[in-house]
Amino acid sequence: MRDTFLSFALPDVDDAEIKEIVETINSGWITTGPKALRFGVQFAAAVGARHGVPVNSCTAAMHLALEAVGLQRGDEVITTPYTFAATAEVVRYFDARPVFVDIRSEDFNIDPNLIEAAITPRTKALIPVHIAGLPAELEAIYALARRHNLAMVEDAAHAFPAKYKGRTIGQGFGGELDQKGPSIPHFTCFSFYATKTITTGEGGMICTDDKTLADRCRIMALHGISKEAWNRYNAEGSWYYEILAPGYKYNMTDIAAAMGLAQLAKAERMWRRRRDIAQHYNEAFKNVPELQVPFDRGDCQHAWHLYMLRLNLEQLRLGRAEFIEELKGRKIGTSVHFIPLHLHPYYRQAYGYQPKDFPVAHREYQREISLPIYSKMSAADIQDVIEAVLEIVAKHRDITGSVK
Repeated sequence: MRDTFLSFALPDVDDAEIKEIVETINSGWITTGPKALRFGVQFAAAVGARHGVPVNSCTAAMHLALEAVGLQRGDEVITTPYTFAATAEVVRYFDARPVFVDIRSEDFNIDPNLIEAAITPRTKALIPVHIAGLPAELEAIYALARRHNLAMVEDAAHAFPAKYKGRTIGQGFGGELDQKGPSIPHFTCFSFYATKTITTGEGGMICTDDKTLADRCRIMALHGISKEAWNRYNAEGSWYYEILAPGYKYNMTDIAAAMGLAQLAKAERMWRRRRDIAQHYNEAFKNVPELQVPFDRGDCQHAWHLYMLRLNLEQLRLGRAEFIEELKGRKIGTSVHFIPLHLHPYYRQAYGYQPKDFPVAHREYQREISLPIYSKMSAADIQDVIEAVLEIVAKHRDITGSVK
């Protein structure tokens, strides 16, 4: 038994973040300014995008992306029910309709084979979600988007630094796929929330290769006022600005960006540590019949934002909720990712969804547990998690072979 509770997630911060933040405070420029601009440039370079627009959340990033492509009332956007609230919520901001498509059982990502049947004349965009940090099947999804002239907004809240077949998530498709047809509006939206793979406390980033779309997002992120208006209080700035559209208050502060710059500098080290933790978990659990380790694939780089363990409940004498309580009793923090959106009251009432409408998402949700996986975990922490999981399995193994 541990002496202290192991949190499900903790940010990996040290003197580097403190130094950047103190420097920012001492500069006198604490809201959107030069560090936010620098963070946008450096993050875009890290993922291979031409433009990076820092904002105050991934929710804001997706909202701005959909605004930039002209989403309107009555339009439809196809996404997955197996995601956090924000993915569909931003569609509702426009009084447009989120259209759900079920997931693949192996990786929790949207099933590309089901997307085309959901496309209608009202479909405006696709939002694939790279859940846990494992990329969705982008080649197939992008081909569908291009064939039907749909915008594509990648929800990459979990996916830094992930790669899909050598392409960094955030990088534009550019040549190889666009040679097969016309290019389409394309964005990748990242989250820097406190639990994410890098954090600014609260924050997000829009990456795109399209300068016109990036400029629109920058303008709309700060009240719809003309570019460089953030600089109007500087010696080189001007008091004059123009309101070009009714925008939003989505800008990232320099204090948040300062933290982001420090986090970005050690992102590779933190990713390698999470990958090592996943490998330790996999090795411990892969031959346990009561457990199913997360799916991975050789042609992608998993960001390992989440370690989504599944319970083979027919072989256990307890349910998922009891398993979580047993872990909590052993001072191990856990979570569940996610309660599918179609199970929530709003979507049930607004669209009449029932659990059976997306059977794979419903089934896999009922047996998923997310274990701690963050770079501040010690070797002892990892071992404590492993031992706790294995102890609970041994205690509650269904030796009768009965099926519930």
